Amino acid sequence: MTYSFSIEDKNQLNEKGISEHKIDEQLNYFKNGFPTLNIKKPASINEGILQVDESDQLKYISIWEKYLKSDKHITKFVPASGAASRMFKDLFSFLESSSDEPTTDFEKKFFKNIRSFAFYHALNETCVIAHGMSIDDLITHKKFKKIVHSLLSEEGLNYGELPKGLLLFHSYNDKKRTPMEEHLVEGTMYAKDDKNNVNVHFTISPHHEKLFIALLDEIRVELEKTLNASFNVTFSIQKPSTDTIAVDLENKPFRDEGVLLFRPGGHGALIENLNDLHSDIVFVKNIDNIVPDRYKENDAKYKKMLGGILIETQSKAFGYLKKLQSGEYTTENLNEIKKFIENTLYITISSSKDFDNNKLVQYMIKKLNRPIRVCGMVRNEGEPGGGPFIVENKDGSYSPHILEGSQIVTDEAKELASKSTHFNPVDLVCGIKDNKGEKFNLLNYIDKETGFISSKSQSGRALKALELPGLWNGAMSDWNTIFVEVPISTFNPVKTVNDLLRDEHQ
Repeated sequence: MTYSFSIEDKNQLNEKGISEHKIDEQLNYFKNGFPTLNIKKPASINEGILQVDESDQLKYISIWEKYLKSDKHITKFVPASGAASRMFKDLFSFLESSSDEPTTDFEKKFFKNIRSFAFYHALNETCVIAHGMSIDDLITHKKFKKIVHSLLSEEGLNYGELPKGLLLFHSYNDKKRTPMEEHLVEGTMYAKDDKNNVNVHFTISPHHEKLFIALLDEIRVELEKTLNASFNVTFSIQKPSTDTIAVDLENKPFRDEGVLLFRPGGHGALIENLNDLHSDIVFVKNIDNIVPDRYKENDAKYKKMLGGILIETQSKAFGYLKKLQSGEYTTENLNEIKKFIENTLYITISSSKDFDNNKLVQYMIKKLNRPIRVCGMVRNEGEPGGGPFIVENKDGSYSPHILEGSQIVTDEAKELASKSTHFNPVDLVCGIKDNKGEKFNLLNYIDKETGFISSKSQSGRALKALELPGLWNGAMSDWNTIFVEVPISTFNPVKTVNDLLRDEHQ
């Protein structure tokens, strides 16, 4: 049964580029929910996660560095659209509290170490202009909330509304850098081609676009000169057509002042942005997982290693695919290819499938002719994040998948997840072209049934929101996936402002 939309509703849908069919599909998910996944086990070392010894690391790094000298197009893709408000959640709570002085451990740590933040001098100048007092003077007079207000409010630095990419994260002797700048610098270390070009793509929100462009204009010349690089920086926004409809508790479209309410579909919507790129290889890394220069060599080493693994694996897959498509293969060839699919791509063919050679060939062509990603995985040390699992596919095969907590819902799945040894730091290298050099349509490899429903509110009224399949979860569900262990030292996210006080950010 389809929902009956008014003329005004239809105009709103047309404006956003959303079809009525898509809305009916979303309403059906609200009504019936999403099917649960059949999780076989968490991936672990030698059971879905590759552990690379030092000699092989050097081999893969060499493969990548050779690839950089080819005519292939490489892009670093950085999701950077989210506001930094959650990063300052504890400081917003302090502003709303009845106490005029810091009382929690978080608040005390922030003020005790305030000089260690890269934004200290900018904040101090703002305080002097706004209040006629320096930070030291305000602390002496116990005017703590004035400092926080100057940091977060629009009248001050506006850090409560700006995206993380534009905040001052790191200090150097003669300068401060934002995450946006740090990602450009890091890009030169593993994504610079033999003509010194570095392609970096940021996904941003539309109302921050001018700020990103202004910062880029300010820093580009000096960075290019210092790093001997030519930056090709592009931006895109999350498409309005990827917004999802909200519903009330009876699963009827939620209206705010009579108008249908839509919400951003989550980071899974960015598969559309990724799909618009025409690169051969794309590195994906979150905006807040970036370190100062003295730690970048370590990160770059493992990025090159992951890139080399992808190139070697992709080359073998393309070779096998060509042989299968040509029809010139032997039984020995088929056994070799099947072994590659099972041992390298870690795809377990369902034992219930009774294949003759012709069906096996068609099956293997389908498995090989897909986008491929190599994903760094770190040891689970209590950090937040999804994890690597071996999951049943719709065709009865099993393969590696990245799952978020929202996808692990049954008691059995939670028990399996509790034994997980690794988690996902969002450290991906993606091959998005086929063996003929044509770009895959990445939208064809999404599992739409891996979204989830969350509880939200609007104007004090409860509602339900629909999250699209996550970018590295369901949006890449039907890709070939290789998990590789990388050290925890490559994962340094900034989830709260006090994370900037960790040694890795000082």
